[in-house]
Amino acid sequence: MNKIIAACGNDCTACPRYVAHPYEKTDEELKHTAELWMKIGYRDHIVTNEEISCMGCKPENWCRYHVVKCCEDKGISNCSECADYPCSDMKECFEITKSFEPMCKQVCTEEEYARMKAAFFEKELNLKMKKQG
Repeated sequence: MNKIIAACGNDCTACPRYVAHPYEKTDEELKHTAELWMKIGYRDHIVTNEEISCMGCKPENWCRYHVVKCCEDKGISNCSECADYPCSDMKECFEITKSFEPMCKQVCTEEEYARMKAAFFEKELNLKMKKQG
């Protein structure tokens, strides 16, 4: 299957939150993800399965880096298609994302960390690959 790359470079197909067909997750998988998100520091409490699940980026969804709305405004699918890439928002996105990696390594199993790495910590690589086509 082809990777589904989000506006910021996340790999949705590897994401433990992504539930769009054919990437559905069980209730137990989503609960585990919510627990993991709290351990890592992405959330300050364990959220519901509905809150943790994701069907993909939409401009109306909350985005820490505001890149989804920016891409929509510019008529592009991801940041690598932008003439200003990498802009200050994306540089901040890369920096903040990397700041979570040490905690992920600390609290995740090897399998969980591998998934987190593929989903979130390879944004720049994913966007570079998209740019190269």
